[in-house]
Amino acid sequence: MLTQAEADALIALKKKRISNASYNFPSSGEILTIPIISIDERESFLLDINRKGSIRLTRCTYQERYRGIFILVRLDIDGPPHTNPEVDIVPLPYLIPYNGQTIQCPHLHLYVEGFMDKWAIPAPPNEFPNTTDLYNTLEDFFRYCNIIEPPVIQRGLFI
Repeated sequence: MLTQAEADALIALKKKRISNASYNFPSSGEILTIPIISIDERESFLLDINRKGSIRLTRCTYQERYRGIFILVRLDIDGPPHTNPEVDIVPLPYLIPYNGQTIQCPHLHLYVEGFMDKWAIPAPPNEFPNTTDLYNTLEDFFRYCNIIEPPVIQRGLFI
């Protein structure tokens, strides 16, 4: 389990690609997982682009994981709504308006100590201004996760 301070610090870490390998943006029904590392090369992460589970061409999930199991940040686009836990004591102040609420897509999951990725908030429009463009939203996601040297991902034909 990560503490909230550890998770926040990992999200804030500047990160980079491991190699100059080129990847194709996944087609509908596919998943792509790419390793990335912190700039100081002490911490490793996985970046997932998941387009499985739907025939909708606009459905996509971007995710940054730590140690393979800790989802630090996840952006769900054009998927099902997410219902947050309803608790007496909300773990973080910014989650108070979303306690027990159902959040439509696009929504953003951030690691919350004791809850992992069980909380979501509406995707901030200033961070993700056009989620209908999956490739540009991927670039926004890189910025949000502080991936300052992102992996090379070729835009697909159907995004």
